[in-house]
Amino acid sequence: MTMEIAQGAFTEPQGVAVQGYGTLPSAFDVSGFAVSAMAEAAGAVARLARHRGAGPDGERGTTESTGGISIDRDLASLWFGLSFTPVGWELPPVWDAVAGDYRCADGWIRLHTNASHHRAAALAVLGLGAGADRTAVGHAVERWNGDELEAAVVAANGCAALMRSHEQWLAHPQGAAVAEEPLVAWGAPRMTADGGTAGHSRPAAAGGPLAGVRVLDLTRVIAGPVATRFLASYGAQVLRIDPPGWVEAGLEAEMTVGKHCARLDLLQPADLAVLEELLAGADIFIHGYRPDALDKLGLSDAALAARHPTLVAVALDAYGWSGPWANRRGFDSLVQMSAGIAHAGMVHLDSDCPHPLPVQALDHATGYLCAAAAVDAWRGRLDGTVRSARLSLARTAVELMKTGPSDPDAPLPARDLGAMLPENTAWGPGQRLPPAVNITGLAPEATVPAMGFGSASARWQ
Repeated sequence: MTMEIAQGAFTEPQGVAVQGYGTLPSAFDVSGFAVSAMAEAAGAVARLARHRGAGPDGERGTTESTGGISIDRDLASLWFGLSFTPVGWELPPVWDAVAGDYRCADGWIRLHTNASHHRAAALAVLGLGAGADRTAVGHAVERWNGDELEAAVVAANGCAALMRSHEQWLAHPQGAAVAEEPLVAWGAPRMTADGGTAGHSRPAAAGGPLAGVRVLDLTRVIAGPVATRFLASYGAQVLRIDPPGWVEAGLEAEMTVGKHCARLDLLQPADLAVLEELLAGADIFIHGYRPDALDKLGLSDAALAARHPTLVAVALDAYGWSGPWANRRGFDSLVQMSAGIAHAGMVHLDSDCPHPLPVQALDHATGYLCAAAAVDAWRGRLDGTVRSARLSLARTAVELMKTGPSDPDAPLPARDLGAMLPENTAWGPGQRLPPAVNITGLAPEATVPAMGFGSASARWQ
């Protein structure tokens, strides 16, 4: 899996027709990033469809061919933001009131407080009460050195990231470790006893090359949900599991479309037993757990391979799978601060404060790359080979940071209001962007409306 770059920008993927010129203004080629990542996912789906006899020509073909793929650059850019627009109602805020960038004694730091326990951790470190506002947080942060505050918040099981330059990140042990990791780290292949045919011989239907494939989704904001949303649109049965009380109010309509969503408390033996039953019935397992968290649940790679030898497992995390921060909590906006992206934006705009990407591009790109890895691994599973894959936001960022600034004269991505697709959700009606990807003969479709977390039971349909 490669993302080709020339003259500071992502090149048009081979065999993919790219339409439109819309460009998100940034210190990096974010729109080209969107096209390249989506092309990887689309290519994987096209190869699977051809492999199963549902390609553009209707015949089984070579796995390297991708069929007719086109990507709308404007729509790809917009999908990296929000694809859903409510009609007659408003989405809740995506960000917590105190989340954001703060000036500290020696630079800038970002606090990620969308989860209530992360907010509580940050406020406790700062010596503030639960009702503290941004002004109080700002005054408290000013008294800290950035490195010390970052370390203190992380030690308290919170989420924070000091703004570093790209050079500082490369000199940091974690930045150096991530730079040595592959974009997709594949596990050692293992052969299945059934030769790959048992239970999976049914040919794919047009529009649904993943029809009948069960995907167990233990991911949260935003990369994993992007991946499983894409898989659902090509026929996969996706069951998302969240813990009790977990909320992403501003993103539920965006990310639960196409999925059944249930809740399990994996700290409870009974619910962990239910998860084991779900794993036994799953074909693909996509999760966003850090290695230490998986070990505590008894779901390490070795344990999964032993108990579920035919299961395709794809994992993603924030800061990579090696180095001193391999077990660190993180999110797109934090990785942007750590890896030098926000600093590069500040320099590019000649500003005195951090400037992140215009969208959460690391999340979205990693999500589509995750989907591509899952589909390619599933195609191998059909032939009797099981592989696992690992990706991370920090490693995906390495690719983006090889590019230069966007073209300042390029038009902004255009949204055709007349092309928006009507959609009903549990919260009310809305409209969603049309697909950015077109694969000849394969029409993406969401057969399950967005219903929200905990709206389904924890069982396969």
